[in-house]
Amino acid sequence: MVRFRFKTIFSRMLFLQCITVFPLLLITGLTIGLVSRRQGLSMERDLLLETAQQAFGSVGQDRELLHFAQDSDTFIQIIENDSVKGYYTNPLWMEVAAIDEEQTRLQEVVRRADRLPEGTERFFFGSPFPIYTLYVQPEEGSALILVHGDISAQNAAFSQVMTWTMAICAMAAFVVLLSSYYVSKRILNPFVEMNHMVQCYSRGDFSQRIHLPGNDEAAQLGRSFNEMADQLRNLEQTRQSFVANVSHELRSPLTSMKGFLEAMMDGTIPPEDHEQYVGIVLSETRRMTAMVNDLLDLARIESGIITVNYEVFDINELIRRTLITFEARISEKSIELDVRFALEQCFVYADSNQISQVIRNLVDNAIKYSPDGSKLFVSTYALRKEVHVTIRDTGVGIPAEDVPHIFDRFYKVEKAHTPSPQVGSGLGLAIVKKIIEAHGQSITVKSARGKGTQFTFTLERANPLKRVTDGGRKNGNQ
Repeated sequence: MVRFRFKTIFSRMLFLQCITVFPLLLITGLTIGLVSRRQGLSMERDLLLETAQQAFGSVGQDRELLHFAQDSDTFIQIIENDSVKGYYTNPLWMEVAAIDEEQTRLQEVVRRADRLPEGTERFFFGSPFPIYTLYVQPEEGSALILVHGDISAQNAAFSQVMTWTMAICAMAAFVVLLSSYYVSKRILNPFVEMNHMVQCYSRGDFSQRIHLPGNDEAAQLGRSFNEMADQLRNLEQTRQSFVANVSHELRSPLTSMKGFLEAMMDGTIPPEDHEQYVGIVLSETRRMTAMVNDLLDLARIESGIITVNYEVFDINELIRRTLITFEARISEKSIELDVRFALEQCFVYADSNQISQVIRNLVDNAIKYSPDGSKLFVSTYALRKEVHVTIRDTGVGIPAEDVPHIFDRFYKVEKAHTPSPQVGSGLGLAIVKKIIEAHGQSITVKSARGKGTQFTFTLERANPLKRVTDGGRKNGNQ
């Protein structure tokens, strides 16, 4: 058995529309033709019935019967006492009357049947035209009158109606086919274009855009594709920049460390200076370790496997302990620290380890980009359901064009590749935002070039007596 396979949606839609519309048009045409033919036969039956009723009143009067046959152009047969008499004036009826076999069959029908079917279309063998027969027998034992009418005109009209109907159906089918082709193409063209765009995106070409007018679903999907392309392009540019930065930051310290170690081994660096250069190598090792840890943290967060171990703790105490770890760096740069807590104790419901990482990253950035002798402000402010934690510095600030991208992965305000204390991996703030979002909270940034930067994030406020629910664990993506 042959199976038709339609590989495209367009061919399936077109085939479905055709097999749906064409049969409907055909059925409509046949219905119109049959109804018109039935109406023609009904009119012919009424004429024959009127002629039969007139003939019944004139049984035995041959002249009257001939007159009725002439006026109605019919063939009248009177069957009485097994005798058959025929009356007609049209010579064509002579051929019908001359068929003895048919007359004999007709007499046998009258003898064996209680009655003949009213209005029976019969095609006499050898007759030049189709015949419609109607009988009248008002009462038992009376003469049976058969009136035969020529329905060739009705058949011709039926054939003409069917011809015109089929022609109209064919034209309608052609119009439907064209319109279906046009509509299907118009509906599917945007998806074909989108498929082409996706192939371009898969090759790394994000310059292509979809232009679809209107506000229908296809146009909305096209705009979403364009937005996705913008984001993918930005992400690709950021990724390339990140790869270049990380490659340089890893290669430079590794090259430096390799040189120092080789110099110490071949005696270029005297033994009394080994401790100094080992300290340099160790410092570079710590910096690379921190970068790798940031990469691992971000990969773990992005993979969705991070879990939030909720507990109730004092955010003010956590901030105090975290700031103590930065005491040496704060003193080194002579930064004035201003800590302001609205409440002596402020309890929150969060993961203390992850929030500690958030505070460390934000304070580290504030110190890193603050000049010597500047100020660093840390404060908490409690509302009824949440606590606001603010860390603000008076350092170099962030340019306005960079503020919207500050939380993007791999994004760095400082584009230089030269390793320095002010140049990070571009992952710290991305990790901060992911942790805050994992808690179902938000973080905002306000900054201006030369006026410092302020980060504020929220946490759920908790009663110090609140018990940990759900085992103290929630998925980080919730």
